[in-house]
Amino acid sequence: MTYRTFGSGTPVTLVGHGLGATPGEARLPTSGLRGTKVVVTLPSHGDAPDAPPGYWDYRRIAADLRAVARETGATQAIGVSLTSAALIALLADEPAAFEKVALLLPAVLDEPRPFLAREFAITVVGGPPEYQAERRQAFTRLDDALAELPGKTAVPDRSVLHAVDIPVLVVGATDDPLHPEHIAKETAAAFPNGRLELVPSWLTHRADVRTWLVDFLHG
Repeated sequence: MTYRTFGSGTPVTLVGHGLGATPGEARLPTSGLRGTKVVVTLPSHGDAPDAPPGYWDYRRIAADLRAVARETGATQAIGVSLTSAALIALLADEPAAFEKVALLLPAVLDEPRPFLAREFAITVVGGPPEYQAERRQAFTRLDDALAELPGKTAVPDRSVLHAVDIPVLVVGATDDPLHPEHIAKETAAAFPNGRLELVPSWLTHRADVRTWLVDFLHG
């Protein structure tokens, strides 16, 4: 896992991206945030090296995120889809790893996610032809991820998250086949201080999500 930093000062916010995200998408959650933003790049994404065999496991990714957080002094974190599941796994092992965590578009909690066909993952999100072309190119390196992640969960049982008493913001979508609404609701309910916000789609309601993130992380 590699990372780039943007901005300076405090707070230091770790930012993870979803599977197949382009570099521009990976930076989207940083809009409007103060301080230092540490934007990670997962293996097999962007200019990062290919993932080693067997890499695609939420706890393995969680360990990488924790290592970057320690190295950079991150006190809060944002995860999107894949990295939201990794942050859930991280918090299950280390409930006080961060002061605040935002989980955007969680897709898995304690029940395995079904197999995801590459073509479906590429096209179901929509968008202009240029974006579809970028996404298609990104997924040419992700066959191992698509094969290894189905059947795995962020935590074995959501009850382990009862020990996490930090504030957790969960943003879900009501019209996103890749990120079911009920997973967002169940994830928020699993945390004692979980807060749920819903939009039809992050792509069409970025301003709302940005407002919630800024208010939550800087409030």
